[in-house]
Amino acid sequence: MQLISYITTPTSNPPLESGKLVGRERSIPNLEPTMTNRTIIGLLAAAWAMPLAWAHHSFAAEYDANRPVTLKGSFAKMDWVNPHSWVYLDVMNADGTMQRWACETAPPNGLYRRGWRKSSLKDGDIITVEGFLAKDGSKTVNARSVVTADGKRMFAGSSNDGGPADTKE
Repeated sequence: MQLISYITTPTSNPPLESGKLVGRERSIPNLEPTMTNRTIIGLLAAAWAMPLAWAHHSFAAEYDANRPVTLKGSFAKMDWVNPHSWVYLDVMNADGTMQRWACETAPPNGLYRRGWRKSSLKDGDIITVEGFLAKDGSKTVNARSVVTADGKRMFAGSSNDGGPADTKE
């Protein structure tokens, strides 16, 4: 099966001799959208998008709406990545040991539209994260909001599809 057909065109404007072209000719691909080309492009697009759709998850698949949590600790770092950004904070346990928690937030674009900037949180800032615990018992939270030391509340873009509604203050 031939996927690309070829047509010939002159490489320059050669003189006509008795109605015939004189000069070299070259082959260039015919890039007209044929049904075969459209099918191949569609299959490639589907193959590219499948891991993205497969990787995304619902709130209820990973987090427990019946286990809200409020964490207060020292901001460690933030990963501005898709499909979800992550805020990491170090929380002091009752026994005096420090544990690192990972808090899932909205994608970078979603946070940016809500006023977040890379400079919004600085290393060592004391922050409070409100969200929901992971079902697997790991130190992971689906963050609903982040409150800075000066009291500024920033919506963290929780997937908001399974957790209880926000309370009005």
